[in-house]
Amino acid sequence: MRGTKQSRTLQSEQEGVELALAVVYGVRLPSASQRIAMTILFMLCILLSDFMRFYLIFISAYNLLQFPLYIIGMITKGQQVIRDWYQEKNWEQFAFQREMESAYLDGFSGLLNAPTGSGKTFALFLPFLADFINKHPDSYTSQTNNGLLMLWITPLRALTNDIKKAMQEVCDELELPWRIMTRTGDTSAADKASLKRKLPEVLLTTPESLHLMLAQKEYPKLFSSLQVVVIDEWHELLGTKRGVQVELGLSKLKVLGDEKISNLTSQISNLKIWGISATIGNLEQAAEVLLGNDFPPDKVKMVRANLNKKLLIKSIIPDNIENYSWAGHIGLKLLPQVMEIVARSKTTLIFTNTRSQSEIWYHAILDNYPEYAGIMAMHHGSLDNELRNWVEQALHAEALKVVVCTSSLDLGVDFRPVDTVVQVGSPKGVARFMQRAGRSGHAPGEVSRAYFVPTHSLELLEGAALKQGIKAGIFESRDPMLLTMDVLIQYMVTLAVSDGFRADELFKEVKSTYAFADLTRNEFNELLDFITSGGKTLAQYDEFLKVEVENGLFKVNNRRVAMRHRLSIGTITSELSIRVKWLSGGSLGTIEESFISKLKPGNTFWFAGRSLEFVRIKEMSAYVKKSNAKKGMIPSWNGGRMPLSSQLSAVFRDKLDEVAHGIEKDEEVIALKPLFDLQAQLSHLPQSHEFLIESFKSREGHHLLFYPFEGRLVHEGMASLLAYRISKIKPASFSIAMNDYGFELLTDEEIPIEQALEDASFFSIDNLLDDIQHSLNANEMARRRFRDIAHIGGLVFTGYPGQQVKNKHLQASTSLLFDVFSEYEPDNLLVRQAYNEALAFQLEEFRLRMALQRIIKQNIILKTIERPTPFAFPIMVDSLGREKLITETLEERIAKMARQYGADEVWEKSEESESRKSPKVRKLGVTRKRGF
Repeated sequence: MRGTKQSRTLQSEQEGVELALAVVYGVRLPSASQRIAMTILFMLCILLSDFMRFYLIFISAYNLLQFPLYIIGMITKGQQVIRDWYQEKNWEQFAFQREMESAYLDGFSGLLNAPTGSGKTFALFLPFLADFINKHPDSYTSQTNNGLLMLWITPLRALTNDIKKAMQEVCDELELPWRIMTRTGDTSAADKASLKRKLPEVLLTTPESLHLMLAQKEYPKLFSSLQVVVIDEWHELLGTKRGVQVELGLSKLKVLGDEKISNLTSQISNLKIWGISATIGNLEQAAEVLLGNDFPPDKVKMVRANLNKKLLIKSIIPDNIENYSWAGHIGLKLLPQVMEIVARSKTTLIFTNTRSQSEIWYHAILDNYPEYAGIMAMHHGSLDNELRNWVEQALHAEALKVVVCTSSLDLGVDFRPVDTVVQVGSPKGVARFMQRAGRSGHAPGEVSRAYFVPTHSLELLEGAALKQGIKAGIFESRDPMLLTMDVLIQYMVTLAVSDGFRADELFKEVKSTYAFADLTRNEFNELLDFITSGGKTLAQYDEFLKVEVENGLFKVNNRRVAMRHRLSIGTITSELSIRVKWLSGGSLGTIEESFISKLKPGNTFWFAGRSLEFVRIKEMSAYVKKSNAKKGMIPSWNGGRMPLSSQLSAVFRDKLDEVAHGIEKDEEVIALKPLFDLQAQLSHLPQSHEFLIESFKSREGHHLLFYPFEGRLVHEGMASLLAYRISKIKPASFSIAMNDYGFELLTDEEIPIEQALEDASFFSIDNLLDDIQHSLNANEMARRRFRDIAHIGGLVFTGYPGQQVKNKHLQASTSLLFDVFSEYEPDNLLVRQAYNEALAFQLEEFRLRMALQRIIKQNIILKTIERPTPFAFPIMVDSLGREKLITETLEERIAKMARQYGADEVWEKSEESESRKSPKVRKLGVTRKRGF
């Protein structure tokens, strides 16, 4: 009897242990059961003191892992199916994946912050499957015709194929009879037709394709069964007009579940919205932007991975820093060291910052290491889609040793064979470097290896700054775009093309977004007037009368207007591209019209890793044939140059301050010691409380060099601003050159810099906007921004497929519209937006203001120098050109420039340098940006 009682006691304790362990293992329990379990666990901690009870814990833990917990109600059927799947795969379910599972099944929406290669796709997709299984526990393997359940939005078409494959494999292994499909610009006409007939359970798409779906008749039926929307790589969309597109699309999807909703602030549909983001500086704000202003705070959750993925970063340091270029190169002098890394790695991605650089590096590797032919490829956004897909498949199949690429491979494509990443030149941001480094070791638990290749000496210090920024967790923020009226106009016409909209309802929906929370009713009414009558200025032109009003319903009835609008949906604007085709058939990719227009028949150029001879241009296609020429022009693309981020700039200045104080703890700083010693010898090494200005005279004129270390865009605005303020003391014309470290003012007359520095307003932010307006051709800057705004807002039509309007004609049209608005309707919302964008994005006005506030508190160090210093020389060389610097002729020009200013002599001893007569200076044929 006693034994029976003891047995029952032990059995009771075992059940308690199992329940307690269930809590420890992260099993979801009802709140009451959780309290009971924790109480039992506390009691057991007191009672358990002999071997038998410890043995009980071991047996209970074993039984817990073997017993299907959903049978006793500890977890759901869906959770059990997913855990069994993990076990069959021999994969570990990470803590953040369990947290994500609980949050999803409890009805939360929010943001998942997880690094590349951590299993973030499964972290959201598997809970979605578990939820479906819970709703159909007995029929989930036979449940078909479910309609569209999940919409997965991604910024890159290239991501969809990889994600689709992973999702389909899971569904097949779980015996879910589902279809996973993609809908992007690359989707075939047959697949698009299939999607119209019957939607899959999961659809992977892009922001543009989502809006194309909203432009279809009876589009609410497409989303009638939708349960969740996932926005992948949200950090890439945030702060762009494509991100605003997503916000507007979500605002519509949220209310489709109940067309009778009249008060969006008190009622909301049950649609779940989740974003996936890498680490950025404003994650909380990113979640707010994603979910909008109307989402209940108690239904929002942030899930962080906190995996601390191991990242090994190493800079490739030149053997002899004294002989390494000060400027004007793209890192090819370090090609032998890079290829040593490639040789000992399994698969390497070599990232360049521009498409032109990727072409150059690919060509250089092929010339110097021909043995890599056949196991090397190139990948960038201008290559033909079929070629890019082949490269991605070859990476998966481990058929490639090295791929030279651009940001086209930045995002979440999973290339497991890649174990090494090489970054050529500064990525200009900590977060961007982390993203690219994560392409290697792209699997949970693996190590990411990244090498940094400086393109010139001083860029090595950026390598040290990158390491410090990553170690300190300093990541760039992505500031959201606000009141982008061009995107809203396009969205309004999109809805009018489909089933139409009613003004009051749409205004409430739009106001629920972060981007348009401050939109006034007067502004909204002005946009309504614009799409229906052309506004105050264009009312007399039928071309701009797109939308009609019928009984309060705004609708497009003209089929031609509807077709042209559908062809124009999107916010990605670029120069008109020409498709490059073989004479014998087949496509290589696209090149901007401005480059092709300079070619003559017989000219040779390099593209897609091939030497090509230009034959002719016909119907927006450039026809080429293979060339055996070893040299040729390299295409250049607009928009490829990125400024140094504010976060990396700050860390860079901290590193420079360490150098000035003699702190040499980084290998990069140690390697750069000869250069910094030379800078100190010829001029000065500024500390954190100092601001350096250098002055010297040459036959070119009088040079002033300023070193804020704030990035190219800030320096462009600051250079023009300070030149304007100097000109108020003494009228003068200036030429301006700048890079990420500083800027130069050059004039043919002596500059009264001492007098300017005595004026307290020289670096002041007082009257900043007025001075910027006077110092820069603000109208021309706004005019350039207006080109894209007019395109997005539907003021110009770029043409039908294969019949695009030439770029010069589009520019003429938008320029004329800008002039008309400026003269007759200066308060036009699109014109105001153009000026605001010019200040915010072209000049980084907020960052410029912060930089001036910092400088005004620093001690000004004015140094008169004899020749360009290591800090000055890169700025002066930068004005010679961009990608063109790799050609032999311009390399010779840089060498001549170095000899002219004695840069090749300054490495000699200071005594010899002082006694040596300055070399004769010859006039350089340098074209600089004309500021005044």
